[in-house]
Amino acid sequence: MFTLVVMAAGIGRRFGGDKQLVEVGPNGETFLDYAIDSAVRAGASKVVMVVRSAIEADLRAHVDSRHRSLQDAGVTFAYVRQDEHGPARAKPWGTAHAVLVTAGEVPGPFVVCNADDYYGPAALRTLASAAVELGDDEACLCGYGLGRTLSATGAVSRGVCDVSGDRLAGIVEHHGVARRADGTIAAAEPAAELSDETVVSMNLWAFPKAALDWIGDSFERFLADHRDNPDSECLLPVIVAERMAARALSVRLVSTAEPWIGVTNPDDLEAARAALADPSTTGPVSAT
Repeated sequence: MFTLVVMAAGIGRRFGGDKQLVEVGPNGETFLDYAIDSAVRAGASKVVMVVRSAIEADLRAHVDSRHRSLQDAGVTFAYVRQDEHGPARAKPWGTAHAVLVTAGEVPGPFVVCNADDYYGPAALRTLASAAVELGDDEACLCGYGLGRTLSATGAVSRGVCDVSGDRLAGIVEHHGVARRADGTIAAAEPAAELSDETVVSMNLWAFPKAALDWIGDSFERFLADHRDNPDSECLLPVIVAERMAARALSVRLVSTAEPWIGVTNPDDLEAARAALADPSTTGPVSAT
């Protein structure tokens, strides 16, 4: 058994609004519906939604309506307001902070995902299997080929992975990643030439319960340096990289041939809906 942590507190600046409840599936499914369904099928006994206070009521109503059968079957749903933890500011404190605030609701190993990405059921099954076998100094990341994660309508940010065998050797967050007119891929900051096969993180992780302790320590150090910066974010890939550099964490890297589907910019929405309309892509999603 494991817990699924869904990071659903983002403000969708590039999209122009909340993406958490945008209907993308042929029957009104949201991205988080696919994640919840796949995780429960893989053995999740609890789902923790990390939310902002402003959208909690709408998310609760959606989950209660869409996943009543899972609740009746004994799957527990919990909600944690990210904006009620840490110093107050308009922008959330980042993905590491989002995971940290779930500490009181996560009883054991857990899988982390974004609320606005489609990962595929096989990816969730793989992470679920890894989660229950992790030691306290281990984690697992599902990587995707960069070429399958780009937006056709604008640049994106991606955690670019350095891979050694089946282990993550390092990870660097790159911004302004886009395909040029000649078909090559480049990142603006830090500047880099990348390939379609470059492995990137889409924030699909498995961690042991013990990870919440060092994530908390990292966030406290982050606050000491960035408390007064309204735009800084404590990012999960960054603190994982720091922990690895200190030789205190070993990260297994797994991959999937399944498609990743997401929406970064508003013009990505129709392409995502077209991809998710294909039953061979998604399989069934629970609804009552």
